[in-house]
Amino acid sequence: MNTKITPDHLRRAAVVYVRQSTMTQVTGNLESQRRQYDLAGAAATTGFASVTVIDDDLGRSGSGSMERPGFERLVAQVCSGDVGAVYCIEASRLARNGRDWHHLIDLCALAGTLIIDPDGAYDPRLVNDRLLLGLKGTMSEYELSLMRQRGIAARDSKAGRGELRFMLPPGLCWSEVGKIEIDPDEHVAETIRLVFAKFRELGSGRQVFLWLRSADIKMPVVLRNVDVCKLVWKAPAYHSVMQILHNPLYAGAYAFGRRAQRTRIVDGRARKATGVRKPRDEWSVLLRDNHQGYISWREYEENHKLLAENAHMKKNCDRKSARGGRALLTGLMRCGRCGRMMRVFYGSAKGNAHRYQCRGDDAHVGVGLCIGIGGVRVDRAVAMQILEAVSDRAVEAAIFASDQVERSRRDVIAAIERDLEGARYEALLASRRYELVDPAKRHVARELEARWNDALERVGVLERKIKDLSALSAARPVIDRGRLLQLAQDLPTVWNAPSTETRTKQRLIHILVQEIICDLDDATNEAVLLIHWTGGRHTEVRVARVKTGRYPAELAPSAVEALRKLGGHWPDRELAVSLNRMLCKTGDGESWTTVRVRDMRERLGIPEYDATKVDVPMISLMKAAEKLGICVGSAKSLVQRGILPATQILPGSPWMVPVEALSSEVVRIGVQGVIDRRPKFYEDYQYDKVVRLPGI
Repeated sequence: MNTKITPDHLRRAAVVYVRQSTMTQVTGNLESQRRQYDLAGAAATTGFASVTVIDDDLGRSGSGSMERPGFERLVAQVCSGDVGAVYCIEASRLARNGRDWHHLIDLCALAGTLIIDPDGAYDPRLVNDRLLLGLKGTMSEYELSLMRQRGIAARDSKAGRGELRFMLPPGLCWSEVGKIEIDPDEHVAETIRLVFAKFRELGSGRQVFLWLRSADIKMPVVLRNVDVCKLVWKAPAYHSVMQILHNPLYAGAYAFGRRAQRTRIVDGRARKATGVRKPRDEWSVLLRDNHQGYISWREYEENHKLLAENAHMKKNCDRKSARGGRALLTGLMRCGRCGRMMRVFYGSAKGNAHRYQCRGDDAHVGVGLCIGIGGVRVDRAVAMQILEAVSDRAVEAAIFASDQVERSRRDVIAAIERDLEGARYEALLASRRYELVDPAKRHVARELEARWNDALERVGVLERKIKDLSALSAARPVIDRGRLLQLAQDLPTVWNAPSTETRTKQRLIHILVQEIICDLDDATNEAVLLIHWTGGRHTEVRVARVKTGRYPAELAPSAVEALRKLGGHWPDRELAVSLNRMLCKTGDGESWTTVRVRDMRERLGIPEYDATKVDVPMISLMKAAEKLGICVGSAKSLVQRGILPATQILPGSPWMVPVEALSSEVVRIGVQGVIDRRPKFYEDYQYDKVVRLPGI
């Protein structure tokens, strides 16, 4: 017996710590696992009162990057003083990082616990043993770092030559000589080609996804279980489509190191998050023209640029793609004053008008909006420029549109036919398995028969789908090319036709126009649009702005004159609003506020408004409309028709309505007429617009 093991140690328990770093080691390196468990027999032979095996950390790394419940349990037992010795096969099993290792040594020294491995027993309270344990822990940590460094260097060197093998996306596979090639499975390859073809046609990854879903086309997906990869067919998912479009391997490039790890400290431990995308210039390896791809590198670059434009709200200064809204110039309008992209705001009023607005720095520092312009006139002016630019190629566009419709129909049928071919093969395999089974094994035969029936049912479904699509295609009217060519000569008719989708117009504009710089000319009350065409040409277009709602400047009275006439009839706040509406300014050219009105009124000696001193009680038109249960516009209409008596001291000042007039018979009949003209479901519509709290 080792002299360092005293009776005091033997009266306490011995703990055997078992650990392997990965699940591959747990399932494959069984001899190392057996040697660690054999330490329990050695501890019992030594004479310890009890032996405990802690194997909670099988499959967990000791580098400190993950929690180890088994190690925490070991530390807790050592701190309790009930452990006489800790058995391990070597120092690296206990810890691969200095913090955990030295922390355990300190606790063992305080509790008088030995650390025992096949080389001997060590007492952390002794200087020489503590020094030796420190060296063992340092070498264990260094060994891990050295192995990792060598492995990464070898991996990067092999990847730099394009020889490092990794799991390839669907549609690509490794050849016998270690080269990447297109999957020989025609079904898989044609489906991948269809995704790229549809993206070039539709211009949006989401539109490709929606088209695949509407056509019920299955997508190939590679599933990985440890080292086994299996290709399965699933319903299209948006992220699957985007992964195909973003992957440079499909463009014939060998790319490695496109994603990095991000490390952060959580509860005192390093936590690594994988899958963080890196910019292209930071990729570890990028070898272009390494193998045959589905698209060229130039097409990949164009697709990547288009995908970046589709990513709205990522960068304020980049042009964005259209998204199918009513505004034709979405993502193209740039503010000519601050350089930011202008946003589109849709109104809910009659006509559903939209507006291009630049918010400037208002969202960050609250300095106010920059410039804005109504979108209807702007869209109309730019559309006329577009139609003029494409008029020479209209005939070619009409023929191309006809061919594109037919090609889209054929793509759907061809994709389903490939699915049908695979389904027939699966049905054939199912029938062979059923024929080979021993009839006496009924439990096996029943299952194989059910699988065969399912395969045959899928074949029938696909055959019926192809038949229905073919019948639908035959029933559709044949596209009259003569009519198309006739319409091509009258582009405005086609452009303004209800059947022409807004998304189609937006895509055409985005192809021809790079961006539009918008500014306002206050002198002429016009919007100045500078169109940057894709070819480099520039065109300036001026659009008149709407003047509705502006107070005529020639009718604007002076502030003193307006205050003398309005003072005493309205509170100071209402006076400030009226003065601003009538374009009156202070002596410094500022707008009126309640405080400025009060100061000016006091200097002029105008008494303050007092509702108790009014001979005839008056209320504003807004309050009168509220009491009558109608909107302000309807109340003003009653005033203009002479039904509701009201007076206005100055144009632009508030209307004054006598309170007693609200109860007159004439007003009551007029209000009832307004209510009778309301839509049938007006009350339900108003109720839906009210924000209701839960429980109310």
